[in-house]
Amino acid sequence: MDAELKQTVLPRWRGFNLDEMFTTKSDGNFREDDFRWMADWGFDFVRIPACYTLWIEGDDVYRLYEPMLDKVDRVIALGQKYGIHVSFNFHRGPGYSVNREREEPFNLWKDPEALDAFVYHWRAFARRYKGVPSEQLSFDLINEPPAPSEDGMTREDHARVIRATVAAIREEDPDRLIIADGLAYGRLPMPELADLGIAQSCRAYEPMGVSHYKASWVNGMDWPEPTWPGGWHYGASWTRDDLEQLYRPWAELASQGIGVHCGEGGAFNQTPHHVVLAWLRDVLDILTGYNIGYALWNFRGPFGILDSGRKDVAYEDWYGHQLDRQLLELLQAF
Repeated sequence: MDAELKQTVLPRWRGFNLDEMFTTKSDGNFREDDFRWMADWGFDFVRIPACYTLWIEGDDVYRLYEPMLDKVDRVIALGQKYGIHVSFNFHRGPGYSVNREREEPFNLWKDPEALDAFVYHWRAFARRYKGVPSEQLSFDLINEPPAPSEDGMTREDHARVIRATVAAIREEDPDRLIIADGLAYGRLPMPELADLGIAQSCRAYEPMGVSHYKASWVNGMDWPEPTWPGGWHYGASWTRDDLEQLYRPWAELASQGIGVHCGEGGAFNQTPHHVVLAWLRDVLDILTGYNIGYALWNFRGPFGILDSGRKDVAYEDWYGHQLDRQLLELLQAF
């Protein structure tokens, strides 16, 4: 690791994703206890992956539904109360989501109508939260854009969408901290956007045979039993050296004065617990060496420290929840 390659723009935020607005069926009912516990345990960051259909009326992308926006107000207020930065992310924006639960009626990367709606929504959020300092709130524009391709979204398509959206947000709120997820589902940095002065977000899911073993949504049911080192990644066997190579381009981007944060990471609950801890320790050690913070996916649930459903963990009772104390202490160590 090159000690000179350090991220210096953002705080090294450490925390979790909260998924109460994650799908089309989510209720947006965030729990104050989550914020209290995170703060007590020393964390200072939550990412809110959110679905835009929750705050529109019917199928009209231009009719905003105020009761759900009130719930966004509440989660930002909870962050302020407990000293936790809130990064609000469109996990589904007009025209795109990596989540296949709904087919979008238009294509964010190709259709002007989709981009117009996408910009409309972000402009509305920028106006609504103009008075909230960037130390407390950032906008993460769109979760995990796909890999660039000539017959799909090109880098030029992606840059056009991001530049138009950043310009619209800055017209409403010039000082808002803006984050763009890396290409190829968070894997690839975007040096072509360096001039925009926005931060970028990477991931901690590789090798996939460790992070997504037996996960049905990525065909992980057919993958070999995870080990670390030696994690399976589409036929390759990964070690810490591969992780170093994975994150070096992000560190090089950071060395140019670009803020970098790892917005998602972790392992599904079917990976043996000792493998998760060994692999994640290497990931966090590398990220910390570059002064890059992280947010585990998720806080409660199959990747998280509470109620993960792992069968090989000696859980501690925590106010009626099952706490994975070993995973918590690993995160606290970084």
